[in-house]
Amino acid sequence: MKGEQIPYKMLSQDAFSQWLGIEILECEIGRCKVAMTIRKDMLNSMNYAHGGVSYSLADTAFGFAANTHGKYAVSIETSINHIEALEEGDYLVAESVIEKVNNKLGFNVVEVKRGEELVALFKGVVYRTQKEWKND
Repeated sequence: MKGEQIPYKMLSQDAFSQWLGIEILECEIGRCKVAMTIRKDMLNSMNYAHGGVSYSLADTAFGFAANTHGKYAVSIETSINHIEALEEGDYLVAESVIEKVNNKLGFNVVEVKRGEELVALFKGVVYRTQKEWKND
């Protein structure tokens, strides 16, 4: 399976990302850009988006980009810095870029933006398995 097609297959099998309303904007080997809009049912008790929402968007971009090399890649460590509070109606775009990859590990950085404003910064490490993505 071509690497840039893998995130589309992943999204079609990912009920959680579909529930979030995540869409793929761009995808190529080593990079993926996804987006979503904050809904009312994603707000916390302070009427801001729950931190898990931006984390989940970034994590989805991270996973999609990491798998574009054609082998199953699974998260082994992630972290996020929440920079700005998010509100209902905010349209977020997360772009994951693989900074370094070797036979076993991949290192990604994901920027989450609201327009041109950086609202979160996510970093992640994946373990790259030997199992290949196949057309089914």
